[in-house]
Parts: sequence; structure tokens; C-alpha cells
Amino acid sequence: MSYVVAVVGATGMVGRKMLQVLEEKKFPVKEIKLLASARSAGKKMTFRGKEVVVEELKAESFVGVDVALFSAGGETSKKFAPEAAERGAIVVDNSSAWRMTEDVPLVVPEVNPEAIKNSKIIANPNCSTTQCVLPLKVVQDLFGLKRVVYSTYQAVSGSGRDGIEELKEGKRFYPYQIKNNCLPHIDVFLDNGYTKEEEKMINETRKILEVPELPITATCVRVPVLNCHGVSINVETESEVDIQKLRDALQDFPGVVLYDDPKNNVYPLASESDEKNEVFVGRLRKDPSIKNGLNMWVVSDNLRKGAATNTVQIAEVLAKGGKL
Repeated sequence: MSYVVAVVGATGMVGRKMLQVLEEKKFPVKEIKLLASARSAGKKMTFRGKEVVVEELKAESFVGVDVALFSAGGETSKKFAPEAAERGAIVVDNSSAWRMTEDVPLVVPEVNPEAIKNSKIIANPNCSTTQCVLPLKVVQDLFGLKRVVYSTYQAVSGSGRDGIEELKEGKRFYPYQIKNNCLPHIDVFLDNGYTKEEEKMINETRKILEVPELPITATCVRVPVLNCHGVSINVETESEVDIQKLRDALQDFPGVVLYDDPKNNVYPLASESDEKNEVFVGRLRKDPSIKNGLNMWVVSDNLRKGAATNTVQIAEVLAKGGKL
């Protein structure tokens, strides 16, 4: 079978990447509908070698659509995702609008595809959360999770074109210059001193791994790297970690590439992860400061696995499961 696919926010960075991933994965597209704001309507884009005209996003745009891939911001998703679902489309949303809604599944296909069920709206997690839950799922299944500490090193592409333009051209976007700097400030600060990005990682990890009471803390930092997020993950496990058993399991886990030979300077890098769909894991070592402690270094392309690729993978699960 082939499907009518709508990409909402098609002219944005993630929307364009979605089109690229749909092509690469040979997703069975019968018809593609490119939807965006009124100011982008009329633009022409290319999909599978054919020119496609961008249409203005309207409620009636979703008539006849099987699956709608959203990446146009939270307010747009809140308004139009229910409209799309009402007209028969299944929505896969890349914004934060629906992630913590109780009856909306938050899905990373390698980790919790069973959460999809018969939902009409499915949420794609935050980019930094997505790359972390793959190795954490492996650790959870082997040794149990007792506590998680995240320290992120997030690329400017996570801020969209504005972040990239500041790093490349010096246009001011962040509160302080990003060149030669690291900013411990991603999204807005909350009353508890955490940022919204840090709160997202904490709450989304709990939801995806189905551990609502798991103690998690996070510090999210923007760094002067164009693309690919790095995350240092410190884990306290329920039982003692066997590093070799963990290495073997990570090597067998779908979507994970083990890059862990520090004696030969082999460890995950942003430069090596760029334009790849996998999550790269390395620097595996016990943390001797606590009982059953573990450290990992995890790097992934935030525009791909953190956004576009994961969204398309969810659509693939829907297609294979006969839900479209």
C-alpha cells in the first residue's frame, strides 16, 4: 500500500529533513502534501525529483490525508492536529504540544512502539530525550534504573536557523554570544530554577520508560557546535553493572552504534554523527563514587534521530502495523 502524506511546516529545517528521510527510507508515499504558513504558500520544493507547490495550512488541507507529520511549532500543532485527526489522518507531532498529554503516546520506535496503540495523535519526544532513552532502555532492562543525571551539550541547530546564523555569521540570537561560549540556558527558566528544556528531558524520560517516580535531574547547555547533541549520562542502577554485558546488549540494540574504544581514541563525536540516523554510544565506565554507578557519552544528529527520522520511523510503525 501507499499513502497520502502531509508534511506540516514543510519549509522549515525539520520539515525539509523529513522530506529527505521519507525519500531515503523509501516510505510508500502515494501523494505528498506540503503545508506551511500563508507566507510560504506558493513556494516550490522537490520531492523524489518532482516539483511540489507548498500550500497554505488550513483545516481542510487534511481531507484524504493518511498520515500528517507536524513540525511547525506548538501553537500550530494545538490548533491543527485535532483538525487533522478529525478528518481521518493520524498525526505524528514533533512539537512539545502533546508530549505530556496523558492519552497521547510519546514514542521512540526502538524503545516503546507498543505505546502507539490506536491513537490519532502521536508525539515525538524532545531531541535530547530521544537519543538518551535508547541506551537507557538497554540499561533499564539489564540492571534497572535507580537515578539518572543528564548533562547536555546541545548544538545550535536545535534553535533552528537563528542559532545557526548566529554561530556562522555572528547575528545575535542568544542572550549572550555563542561563539567561544557555552550557555547553560536552553528555553525559558522556570520558578524552580530549571529550564523548560531540562524539565522536558526529566518528564519525557519518565513517560517513555514508564518510570513515573524515577529520580532524574538535568543541566542543558548550548554549545558552539552546528549540529548533533552530546549528552553525558550518569546512571545509578538497581543491580551491579556488567560493562561487557552492557556492551554486547548495546551492539545488538536497534538504532544504536557502539563507539567505545578509548585507547584508540574511538568515542562518539558530533562530526561523525552528522547526517546519520543512529545514536552513538561510548565512554562506558563504572562510576566508583556511588554503588552501581555508570557513565555514558551519547551523541546523535538532533535534526535526524532527534526529530525528522524518529517521526518517519513512527509513520513506518503505523504502516507496518496496518494502522494507516
